[in-house]
Amino acid sequence: MSRIVYVNGEFLPEESATVSIFDRGFLFADGVYEVSPVLKGQMFDNDGHLVRLQRSLSELRISLPMPVDEIVAIQNELIERNRLQEGMIYLQVTRGAADRDFAFPKDAKPSIVLFTQTLSILDSPKAKKGLSVITVPDIRWSRRDIKTVGLLAQSLAKQAALDEGADDAWMVQDGFVTEGSSNNAFIVTQDGKIITRNLSNDILHGITRKAVLALVEREGLLLEERAFTPEEAYEAAEAFSTSATGFVMPVVKIDGRILHNGAPGPVSVRLRGLYIEAAMALIDAA
Repeated sequence: MSRIVYVNGEFLPEESATVSIFDRGFLFADGVYEVSPVLKGQMFDNDGHLVRLQRSLSELRISLPMPVDEIVAIQNELIERNRLQEGMIYLQVTRGAADRDFAFPKDAKPSIVLFTQTLSILDSPKAKKGLSVITVPDIRWSRRDIKTVGLLAQSLAKQAALDEGADDAWMVQDGFVTEGSSNNAFIVTQDGKIITRNLSNDILHGITRKAVLALVEREGLLLEERAFTPEEAYEAAEAFSTSATGFVMPVVKIDGRILHNGAPGPVSVRLRGLYIEAAMALIDAA
């Protein structure tokens, strides 16, 4: 059965779905997106993603194409139509279609696209094994707090990692790690302190990052929000990343340096377990 997607007011088989060649998302990467995880056929942390969507749109002066409750209804309809139990739902809004011009069009109607993907989130093999990452220069624009569809730099970083036999890349600017290709980066020092970069325009304000930091506070773990260097990461007791579909993902190798004997460390394993526990409790209560 063909996957059903949503494009500008219509539910369609994926092979029938199209957008205009004049859509500014296609021509200028002039749009934003969000990814919400789905467990047991229900979205998790979707409210946070929709709040961030609205912030990103506001920063780019793009109008929300419909009320938020209508977007949620479409998301749930897609989950039902595609019988999605575990995976994610992707949502993209662009400025819309207009004849090519760098200036914002005055009469373009925002375009909205949604689709689902099936993913193994809870029983991820990578979470059990841990990730290998490399560091690469961060060549992105300066407004990384806006979740835009302009992802070429991240794609190049990810491919560089794969070309070297690694799983992911952590990006470095002015000697400090900013974040991963599609995640926020963390290290755990030898004395047990969790370090992650502080919020600014330099990184995406991760929804999963926020939830994990709440768990860190609840559990009384030591935390410092600041930039850290690759050299600090090499000497760390362990490391991990956070993202909407990776949750908490242990990192066991950075630029060839092995952490925690090459196995996921106790802090990352604990936080992953706590995050999944909290997610399932909310879903079961819904």
